[in-house]
Amino acid sequence: MQPSTDFQPRRSIAGEGFLSQFVSRERVRTGVHLSSKKRLIEEVADLLSSYSSELDRDTVYQILNQRERLGSTGIGEGFAIPHGRINGIDQPIICAILLEQGLDFDSIDNLPVRCVVGLLVPADANQTHLQILSRLAKAFSRPEIRQRIMACRDDAEFFQAINDLD
Repeated sequence: MQPSTDFQPRRSIAGEGFLSQFVSRERVRTGVHLSSKKRLIEEVADLLSSYSSELDRDTVYQILNQRERLGSTGIGEGFAIPHGRINGIDQPIICAILLEQGLDFDSIDNLPVRCVVGLLVPADANQTHLQILSRLAKAFSRPEIRQRIMACRDDAEFFQAINDLD
Protein backbone atom coordinates (compact mmCIF):
# COMPACT_ATOMS: atom_id res chain seq x y z
CA MET A 1 0.00 0.00 0.00
CA GLN A 2 1.35 3.44 -0.95
CA PRO A 3 1.52 6.17 1.69
CA SER A 4 -1.18 8.81 1.42
CA THR A 5 -0.24 12.09 -0.21
CA ASP A 6 -3.20 13.76 1.51
CA PHE A 7 -2.55 17.10 3.22
CA GLN A 8 -1.33 16.88 6.79
CA PRO A 9 -2.92 19.75 8.76
CA ARG A 10 -0.99 21.74 11.34
CA ARG A 11 -3.74 20.89 13.84
CA SER A 12 -5.51 17.63 14.37
CA ILE A 13 -8.63 17.12 12.31
CA ALA A 14 -10.38 16.19 15.54
CA GLY A 15 -9.02 19.24 17.34
CA GLU A 16 -10.35 22.73 17.84
CA GLY A 17 -9.55 25.34 15.24
CA PHE A 18 -9.06 22.95 12.35
CA LEU A 19 -10.98 25.05 9.80
CA SER A 20 -9.59 28.38 11.00
CA GLN A 21 -6.07 27.53 9.81
CA PHE A 22 -7.26 27.71 6.18
CA VAL A 23 -8.98 31.11 6.13
CA SER A 24 -7.43 34.54 6.44
CA ARG A 25 -8.95 37.94 7.12
CA GLU A 26 -8.12 39.02 3.55
CA ARG A 27 -10.40 36.34 2.09
CA VAL A 28 -13.55 37.29 4.04
CA ARG A 29 -16.14 39.82 2.78
CA THR A 30 -19.49 41.09 4.04
CA GLY A 31 -22.10 43.34 2.49
CA VAL A 32 -21.32 42.10 -1.01
CA HIS A 33 -23.77 43.00 -3.80
CA LEU A 34 -23.85 40.60 -6.74
CA SER A 35 -26.42 40.05 -9.46
CA SER A 36 -25.97 36.41 -10.47
CA LYS A 37 -24.66 33.00 -9.50
CA LYS A 38 -21.99 33.34 -12.21
CA ARG A 39 -20.78 36.62 -10.72
CA LEU A 40 -20.75 35.04 -7.25
CA ILE A 41 -18.56 32.15 -8.44
CA GLU A 42 -16.25 34.73 -10.06
CA GLU A 43 -15.98 36.56 -6.72
CA VAL A 44 -15.18 33.29 -4.91
CA ALA A 45 -12.51 32.56 -7.55
CA ASP A 46 -11.05 36.07 -7.02
CA LEU A 47 -10.78 35.57 -3.27
CA LEU A 48 -9.39 32.04 -3.44
CA SER A 49 -6.83 32.90 -6.11
CA SER A 50 -5.62 35.85 -4.01
CA TYR A 51 -3.94 33.26 -1.78
CA SER A 52 -0.98 33.03 -4.16
CA SER A 53 0.28 34.66 -7.33
CA GLU A 54 0.77 31.09 -8.58
CA LEU A 55 -3.01 30.55 -8.66
CA ASP A 56 -4.68 31.58 -11.89
CA ARG A 57 -8.08 33.15 -11.24
CA ASP A 58 -9.57 31.79 -14.48
CA THR A 59 -8.43 28.26 -13.67
CA VAL A 60 -9.94 28.52 -10.20
CA TYR A 61 -13.19 29.81 -11.71
CA GLN A 62 -13.28 26.91 -14.19
CA ILE A 63 -12.75 24.35 -11.42
CA LEU A 64 -15.53 25.85 -9.29
CA ASN A 65 -17.85 26.19 -12.25
CA GLN A 66 -17.23 22.59 -13.39
CA ARG A 67 -18.13 21.34 -9.92
CA GLU A 68 -21.24 23.53 -9.88
CA ARG A 69 -22.37 21.98 -13.18
CA LEU A 70 -22.43 18.56 -11.49
CA GLY A 71 -25.01 19.91 -9.05
CA SER A 72 -25.49 22.98 -6.96
CA THR A 73 -23.27 23.36 -3.91
CA GLY A 74 -26.09 25.30 -2.26
CA ILE A 75 -26.66 23.18 0.85
CA GLY A 76 -29.80 24.97 2.03
CA GLU A 77 -30.87 27.53 4.61
CA GLY A 78 -29.05 30.29 2.71
CA PHE A 79 -25.61 28.62 2.60
CA ALA A 80 -23.42 27.34 -0.25
CA ILE A 81 -19.99 25.71 -0.35
CA PRO A 82 -18.51 25.95 -3.85
CA HIS A 83 -15.40 23.79 -3.85
CA GLY A 84 -12.83 22.01 -5.94
CA ARG A 85 -9.42 20.40 -6.09
CA ILE A 86 -6.46 22.01 -7.81
CA ASN A 87 -2.80 21.34 -8.49
CA GLY A 88 -0.26 23.86 -7.28
CA ILE A 89 -1.29 24.40 -3.67
CA ASP A 90 0.02 22.56 -0.62
CA GLN A 91 -2.83 23.24 1.81
CA PRO A 92 -6.57 23.93 1.66
CA ILE A 93 -7.76 27.50 1.12
CA ILE A 94 -11.06 28.88 2.40
CA CYS A 95 -12.80 32.17 1.60
CA ALA A 96 -16.15 33.45 2.86
CA ILE A 97 -18.67 35.92 1.46
CA LEU A 98 -21.78 37.26 3.16
CA LEU A 99 -24.11 38.80 0.61
CA GLU A 100 -26.19 41.87 1.41
CA GLN A 101 -29.23 40.16 -0.14
CA GLY A 102 -30.00 36.56 -1.00
CA LEU A 103 -29.16 35.31 -4.48
CA ASP A 104 -30.68 32.43 -6.45
CA PHE A 105 -28.12 29.60 -6.36
CA ASP A 106 -30.23 26.56 -7.29
CA SER A 107 -29.89 25.35 -3.70
CA ILE A 108 -31.38 22.06 -2.62
CA ASP A 109 -34.16 23.88 -0.73
CA ASN A 110 -34.65 26.52 -3.48
CA LEU A 111 -33.94 29.30 -0.96
CA PRO A 112 -31.63 32.17 -1.94
CA VAL A 113 -28.03 32.00 -0.73
CA ARG A 114 -26.50 34.70 1.49
CA CYS A 115 -23.44 32.97 2.93
CA VAL A 116 -20.89 31.36 0.62
CA VAL A 117 -17.79 29.56 1.83
CA GLY A 118 -15.44 28.72 -1.03
CA LEU A 119 -12.93 25.91 -0.70
CA LEU A 120 -9.92 24.77 -2.71
CA VAL A 121 -7.84 21.78 -1.68
CA PRO A 122 -4.71 20.23 -3.17
CA ALA A 123 -5.60 17.87 -6.03
CA ASP A 124 -4.52 14.77 -4.10
CA ALA A 125 -6.09 15.72 -0.75
CA ASN A 126 -9.28 13.67 -1.14
CA GLN A 127 -9.74 12.80 2.53
CA THR A 128 -9.07 16.34 3.73
CA HIS A 129 -11.50 17.69 1.11
CA LEU A 130 -14.29 15.48 2.42
CA GLN A 131 -13.48 16.24 6.06
CA ILE A 132 -13.61 20.00 5.51
CA LEU A 133 -16.87 19.79 3.56
CA SER A 134 -18.35 17.62 6.29
CA ARG A 135 -17.32 20.04 9.04
CA LEU A 136 -18.75 23.01 7.16
CA ALA A 137 -22.04 21.24 6.39
CA LYS A 138 -22.36 20.10 10.01
CA ALA A 139 -21.70 23.62 11.32
CA PHE A 140 -24.18 25.19 8.88
CA SER A 141 -26.87 22.70 9.92
CA ARG A 142 -26.97 24.30 13.39
CA PRO A 143 -29.54 27.12 13.68
CA GLU A 144 -27.48 29.09 16.21
CA ILE A 145 -24.47 29.16 13.89
CA ARG A 146 -26.59 30.17 10.90
CA GLN A 147 -28.18 32.98 12.93
CA ARG A 148 -24.81 34.24 14.19
CA ILE A 149 -23.37 34.33 10.67
CA MET A 150 -26.39 36.03 9.12
CA ALA A 151 -26.27 38.70 11.84
CA CYS A 152 -22.64 39.70 11.11
CA ARG A 153 -22.34 43.41 10.38
CA ASP A 154 -18.74 43.68 9.16
CA ASP A 155 -15.77 41.70 7.89
CA ALA A 156 -14.12 41.39 11.32
CA GLU A 157 -17.26 39.96 12.94
CA PHE A 158 -17.81 37.58 10.00
CA PHE A 159 -14.15 36.47 10.08
CA GLN A 160 -14.51 35.66 13.78
CA ALA A 161 -17.74 33.71 13.17
CA ILE A 162 -16.06 31.64 10.45
CA ASN A 163 -13.03 31.01 12.68
CA ASP A 164 -15.35 29.86 15.47
CA LEU A 165 -17.11 27.23 13.34
CA ASP A 166 -15.16 24.49 15.04
